[in-house]
Amino acid sequence: MRPPFGTTVPGNRWDLMSDAAPDPLPTVTVVVTYFEQPGELARTLSALARQDYPADRMQVVVADDGSAVAPDVPAGVELVRQEDRGFRAAAVRNLGVTRATGDVLCFLDADTSPEPGYVRRMTRLPALLPETVTVGRRRHAELAEQPVDAPIETVGPANGLPEPAWLAEAYERSRDLLDADDRSYRYVIGAAFACTRWFFDEIGGLDESFDEYGGEDWEWAHRAWQIGAIFAHVPDAVAWHDGPEWAGRMADHEERVRRGNVQTLLLAEKIPVDGSRGTGVLSPVADIAFRLRGRFDDAAVFVCVDALLAAFPRARVELEHGAEAPVYAADPRVVSIDPASPAARVEVDLVRPIVLSADDGLAGRLRALGTADEDELEIVSVEGDVLARAVSRRSRERRARWGDEAAVRVGSITIDEAFALRAHPRVEPYVGGWGGPDHLR
Repeated sequence: MRPPFGTTVPGNRWDLMSDAAPDPLPTVTVVVTYFEQPGELARTLSALARQDYPADRMQVVVADDGSAVAPDVPAGVELVRQEDRGFRAAAVRNLGVTRATGDVLCFLDADTSPEPGYVRRMTRLPALLPETVTVGRRRHAELAEQPVDAPIETVGPANGLPEPAWLAEAYERSRDLLDADDRSYRYVIGAAFACTRWFFDEIGGLDESFDEYGGEDWEWAHRAWQIGAIFAHVPDAVAWHDGPEWAGRMADHEERVRRGNVQTLLLAEKIPVDGSRGTGVLSPVADIAFRLRGRFDDAAVFVCVDALLAAFPRARVELEHGAEAPVYAADPRVVSIDPASPAARVEVDLVRPIVLSADDGLAGRLRALGTADEDELEIVSVEGDVLARAVSRRSRERRARWGDEAAVRVGSITIDEAFALRAHPRVEPYVGGWGGPDHLR
């Protein structure tokens, strides 16, 4: 669905809007996630009351994840609550959004207090580019002994703790996520992020199956990226977390490892990209799907499917006709085309049955599709025939959303060992390994 306002940019080029400002300012809802931290919540609500954002355009909703005693909130701040059934940050954030009236959503944790310019800086890009997900700079300080109404921009630096080096290095390396890719979800932290309400609904909210600490924000950010999110780190949007980062708060090493493993295994199931999934186990959702439409000779289809899976053993091959053949019965990677199937990160539409090699840089180009300089890729034989067209899911989603305004970037690659199969190739020399391509083309 097309957004109700704003525009888009090629790829992740939010820097093209560096000098732009929304006019008028968007309405904003700040959702504050809370669980039995009354002092920290009071500090964060005090900081929100001091924002340099028009009060009549900002709503604050406190979302309580089942505290034994409901928190006190000042007049004008809304409170929603759910029962205590474990660590359900995803569910309680979704609950907070149900009460939101703003066009842009800002998410904060109760123990993360924003400096006065935070809301204005975090909401600028989403108001201009509605697919944007911004993440602020979460800094750390010992604030327990400080008055809750003390200016956070003063007491934060005066009591500062080290920032997580891995996060700071990632923002520097990626130029504040301008050079984002499909692993950049790791740098979107739930304690300090923002997006439009429209895009939050497009993504489908946070996954409420997460019921232990961590992971729900990364899974949500991964889904956002896949459907066209623009990632941006806003370093001057500073929010101060009371105490050290999570690793510094967990004194029990074994428990820290256990929780980390729970999160990693769950994400390996839900995020099927290199660096997140296992290297041998098949993921529930394929990273690359090859699709062949039309009815062709059984032998040609078999050689095509076999060659594709030999070159890309973790891929999925979708057939309009023939997937039910006994020769594929034991292979879960060969399926019938089903519009309801989970979308792969990259979908490769074949013109006809082909033989395709992963050599000549094709695997790398497909791995980077939608994240670097290309959204779509034509795969061409040495004779100049277009054999297939690879399209990133990001590209498909943005084309559907914006039409020609999506500014999709299309590249081309010529593969030496790629060719279209003849109508009736000889299978025996192919499987026997004693026949060359002359039996196939």
